[in-house]
Amino acid sequence: MTSRPLRDKIIRLIRESGPITFERFMEMSLYDPDFGYYTSGTLPVGREGDFYTSPHLHPVFGRLIGRQIEEMWEQMGRPADFSIIEMGAGRGYLAFDMLGYLKGSDIYDAVTYRIVELNPTVQEQQEGILAEFGDKIAWARSLSAIREMTGCLVSNELLDAFPVHLVVMEDTLKEIYVTSDGESLREETGPLSTGALTEYFRELRVAFPSGYRTEANLRIRRWLAEAAASLREGFILTVDYGYTAREYFSEDHDRGTLLCYHRHQLTEDPLQHVGEQDITAHVNFSAVKKWGEEAGLKAIGYTGQGAFLMSAGIDEEIRSLAATSGDYLFEVAKIKGLILPQGMGESHMVMIQYKGEGVPSLRGFSMRNRLRYL
Repeated sequence: MTSRPLRDKIIRLIRESGPITFERFMEMSLYDPDFGYYTSGTLPVGREGDFYTSPHLHPVFGRLIGRQIEEMWEQMGRPADFSIIEMGAGRGYLAFDMLGYLKGSDIYDAVTYRIVELNPTVQEQQEGILAEFGDKIAWARSLSAIREMTGCLVSNELLDAFPVHLVVMEDTLKEIYVTSDGESLREETGPLSTGALTEYFRELRVAFPSGYRTEANLRIRRWLAEAAASLREGFILTVDYGYTAREYFSEDHDRGTLLCYHRHQLTEDPLQHVGEQDITAHVNFSAVKKWGEEAGLKAIGYTGQGAFLMSAGIDEEIRSLAATSGDYLFEVAKIKGLILPQGMGESHMVMIQYKGEGVPSLRGFSMRNRLRYL
């Protein structure tokens, strides 16, 4: 598979209807049904692919997420029906590790694990990996198909893959569009495509110097509304790399946070390797908190992944490995990647929001809670 079919498809669209927003370009690059990076069915994930996530690094990540969800269930009064909903489940490794931890505990009989998956090929892969938990797994084609559940919605590195608008400050704030000379793709600036962009930056009270370039992930707002509607009562647990608004729009990020990954290499040009490279942007967790509140979700915790996993009991998991693992030092080396600052410990953040009465106190934030900085 080469990038040319999707590039040509985008060029035809531009020829017929004019320049497209970068958000539209990113959507096609990642999610085009035939040639998109995530949807073509050819994406290798893990160490052999362009990226790997925390569940690929070590199963302890899923076990500790499962441990935190078990505490959520306890605090909600042990409901007889408890849904764990996952979007962006990939091959299903996180679900496998979570259910492996929960199996045999009191919560297991109450759990149904609902995976939101649009791609039939990916669902088949998930079915194979999760075969031993077959009676516990259900699939849905969209989050909007799930309503009024009691439980927890989990996403791990999902929001960073939502298509984003790109903007740059010239004489006024301009949007970056993708256009074509007939053979190649290039950027051009134009007026903002939606008033929602003006509202986004005004609500966050940010102003940019000339030349400042950044992104706006407006789709998170709609996703949070759908996520809140999927729950009668429960939690939304989000793990992703991101910043507070103050960090996001600092001088250090005057070129934005957009990143591309192609064949293990970090690249800076999203207009190359179309459909063959991952395109991501960091998450503005201040916006996630604000938009969640609009949807009826209370933010109860926000911290780095390292602090969260240590609070959740990673030391207990490490002691268990010391007694059972055949290669303890190798496993601990991988676990360090989950918690140390130079690994995923500080680059990845954990936020939990709640829909229901009161404000639950969760173990994952007992060591550190940075909510006040959002």
